[in-house]
Amino acid sequence: MGFDSDTVSKYDLDEEFIAKQHSIKNSYEKMGAIPSFSCIPYEIFELPKKGTQVSFAESNAAIYANSISSLRTNKESAFSALASALTGKSPHSDLRDEENRKPNLTIRMKTEPVDDLTYGLLGYFAGKQAGSSVAISGTKGLDKRSCKSLCAGMGTSGSCGMFTLGEEEGEKIDFDHKEMVKVRDELNTSESGDIITLGSPQLGLEEISDLVTKLKGRSFRKRCMIFCPRAIQGQIRNMEYDKELSRAGGEILYDCCTCLTPLVDKKDVDSVITNSVKGAYYLRTSNGVDVNLKSLNKIVEEETK
Repeated sequence: MGFDSDTVSKYDLDEEFIAKQHSIKNSYEKMGAIPSFSCIPYEIFELPKKGTQVSFAESNAAIYANSISSLRTNKESAFSALASALTGKSPHSDLRDEENRKPNLTIRMKTEPVDDLTYGLLGYFAGKQAGSSVAISGTKGLDKRSCKSLCAGMGTSGSCGMFTLGEEEGEKIDFDHKEMVKVRDELNTSESGDIITLGSPQLGLEEISDLVTKLKGRSFRKRCMIFCPRAIQGQIRNMEYDKELSRAGGEILYDCCTCLTPLVDKKDVDSVITNSVKGAYYLRTSNGVDVNLKSLNKIVEEETK
């Protein structure tokens, strides 16, 4: 969705756009779809067993499914994923073929220190270099958050739909400090921002908990929009994370994310602060605003008081 239905009245959105969004939602529900409106299905649904053929349309989710969850999917479009959902079938092509899942390129991670932004930049670099699949070596302590950032960056810059960890045979390319700075400079177009957006991909419960911990006693200096799946709304409220984020000046928005939302409009803002490589790309190319790209720790350090 392009907005949170609970709070849409607070924003000056075009009524025709709102009506069309609800019409699409209603059409999907009539076909039996579960209205999750989330780009992180791997965090909110129980996934099928390893090796299962699925159809994931969201690019970071497709890469996560292939690389981390050991499922099999191409980077589907919304329409081809819908066709697969209706027919129970999908063309046996690309990453559904075992041969195409074997990488012939290795990206060697050779930069320190490493944070959430680093993995997003690595993914963006790898996506530009690779074909259907790529091997990544030199990574340490790749947790869920790092994987999400890596998948999102990779899905943004190219057609690559899968990565493996460790060095493989074939061509080797280094991702060093020089390459990291080059990618960051491409995406970072401003040294400051009017608002802050967090959640592209959407933040899961673990990330919300971590954000609350980082914000203890601190408040955002600027408006901060925090995007989450509605599936975790109850847990957020039960743990009173919503109260703490609200106290800190954060706005939680469900069912939508930083990318492709009219809630961030160039008529209202010139530039946006975000820690998301994917968000940075789409905020600039689709929303038409400049981006100040930095890690979550930097955002908390520099944009709160």
